[in-house]
Amino acid sequence: MDRIAIIDLGSNSARIVIAQVCEGGYFSVIDELKEPVRLAKGMEVDGFLKPLRIAQTLKTLSTFKTLYESHNVDKVFAYGTAAVRTAKNRNAFVEEVEAVCGIKLQVLSQEEEATFVYEGVINSMEIPKGLIIDIGGGSTKMIYYNRRVMIAQDTLPFGAVTITEKFAHIEQPEARAVAIEQFVGDYLSGIQWLKDIDPETQLVGVGGSIRNLGRISRKLKNYPLNMAHNYIVSFVEFDTIYDTIKPLSLDKMARIKGLSSARADIFPAALSIIQALKKATTFQEIIIGGAGLREGAMFRYAVPGIIEKPISDITGHSIYTLLNKFDMNLSHAEHVFDLSMQLFKQLKVLHKLPRPYMKILRVSSMLHDIGTKFKFYDHHKHSMYLVMNSNLYGIPQKDLVMASLVIGCHEKESLEELGMEKYIAMLDESEIEAVKKLGVIVRIAECFDRSRGGLITEINCDVLGDSVILKTKSKGDITLEIKNAMNAYPDFKRAFKKTLEIL
Repeated sequence: MDRIAIIDLGSNSARIVIAQVCEGGYFSVIDELKEPVRLAKGMEVDGFLKPLRIAQTLKTLSTFKTLYESHNVDKVFAYGTAAVRTAKNRNAFVEEVEAVCGIKLQVLSQEEEATFVYEGVINSMEIPKGLIIDIGGGSTKMIYYNRRVMIAQDTLPFGAVTITEKFAHIEQPEARAVAIEQFVGDYLSGIQWLKDIDPETQLVGVGGSIRNLGRISRKLKNYPLNMAHNYIVSFVEFDTIYDTIKPLSLDKMARIKGLSSARADIFPAALSIIQALKKATTFQEIIIGGAGLREGAMFRYAVPGIIEKPISDITGHSIYTLLNKFDMNLSHAEHVFDLSMQLFKQLKVLHKLPRPYMKILRVSSMLHDIGTKFKFYDHHKHSMYLVMNSNLYGIPQKDLVMASLVIGCHEKESLEELGMEKYIAMLDESEIEAVKKLGVIVRIAECFDRSRGGLITEINCDVLGDSVILKTKSKGDITLEIKNAMNAYPDFKRAFKKTLEIL
């Protein structure tokens, strides 16, 4: 088991993430810190990193070193991106960082940086065809992949900080926005591969400015889930936000709910870059990714094989990450999932739920009791909260909410008794009914492994009129399992409108 620190020294901010890496290729973040350094500020004039910015960066990196040493990390990976890469005094700065802070800074090439970002996205989102846009402080990366293979990438020589400075002479905010749009649009028109992307491609946005866009959207909608990863902003909504923000002065910008005060002055420029891309393409929405360069570096360390081939089962890898983190009984989790899937398939004539619900069932059945690590009593509620806020990879946010609610109602409490009204409000009537049915399935499957010995190996269902008969095959005495499962009789009858018998 290793602990690693990843330092990402960007043009606008510096971040450190400390992760625990477990055997099997699983990792979890145990600490992080972000500080604004504005390293690219003033570079527009002569291409040099400025003394004031260097001093602030050295101070920040020294703080980072204190933090990672307190965690006794085994390895440190420090990466410099656009501002350092393009600086005329790059070598002197890198040497000063090592001399003053004791940190060996690796300056990433455009291709290396794009690869890290791509690996962060492709191993955390089940989007087979995507265009990634990463708006940094000093550059904007665009990465096109198809069928999980990188096809093309380009690094635009401007980001939210540098383009804000470039057009700072235009005092009127709306006129400045129009000028930035035109400038970026002219640059995009010269990228030939952008015109040839597959029409099924989805737009994925990463980076602080795009996460801020999602945060503003969630605030405006009173969205109950405070999670950036896999959050979707339609371009209809984007237009509303952009049209509201672009005429504002800086003092008014700072009042916008969800907008980081450290990013307020450069945020309009980031939106103008998105607007220019929107005009140059046919995308209807932007899907926000919570994993980028730093996560790409963590994936590469924990799962070296991703360099050759991305993780094929993203949701599964993320599920096992949680199971390992909480030191759960893997055989029990896998057996409950297997029994749940058998019930799902055998009862299909009754529940009539489509295939996508199988992922929801997988998440809920395998993670149904991770809350026991907090407290056994009411562990279904603790499990529900943990999964709801898990930032699980490879699953849409609504599906994650549904899986959490399935976990919450798989015990004796009904869905309505969980006190999760704001999350239930995200679902339509058919989805609520699906949650109740899946909750019963997970409950019976859990009861069928009550002794945790894997005694019940096979389930067959007969639907006869108003009755369902579950016939089990086992390798031992399953009196306890059947007794516990029959306690689900009232819930089964309400969900499936049938009586239940277990043999």
